[in-house]
Amino acid sequence: MKEWVSGTKSRYLVLHDYGMGGLWWWVWARSPEDILDAVAEVEVVTDDTIVQRMGSDELDEVDLDALPGSPLADLHEQRLAHRDLPGYGVLANRGLLYLRDASPDYDGVVHLAELGPDGRRLRAVEQRPDGDCLRTDDWPFNPPIDLRDPQYVPMQISAEAFEDAWRRARPDADAP
Repeated sequence: MKEWVSGTKSRYLVLHDYGMGGLWWWVWARSPEDILDAVAEVEVVTDDTIVQRMGSDELDEVDLDALPGSPLADLHEQRLAHRDLPGYGVLANRGLLYLRDASPDYDGVVHLAELGPDGRRLRAVEQRPDGDCLRTDDWPFNPPIDLRDPQYVPMQISAEAFEDAWRRARPDADAP
């Protein structure tokens, strides 16, 4: 995970995975947790194979103590806005998590998701307004959601509610 150490900070490989690609940086910080607490929608890459492979790439280096004006400034501002909201960080550092998203933007479709500790979907159910329910566990794009973002706290459901919907749903024939 660490490339090298300088004083009390180490250099960590950080990824902002936005689904159809990702942005990468080396971030100097005291710990991976400090990075996640200061910057929204990123993950600290711990796979040594990836860290070694990316070590040969020319990536921007950012000091966590100098985020304003850096390539991470917008994601840092987003995290600062999260911190003052009730529920900040409540869903982080847990095992499996289950969410129900019934956003008005979905025209009556309700999305249920089982998320791993990294915020990526493991399984999902789509409940359509006509009563049809589809399930899937495979996606061409699966960016993680930011589990520190308090917007997801009221969406949490029980494992039992998700499993019940999963059992009732049919496989999505159009899934990749």
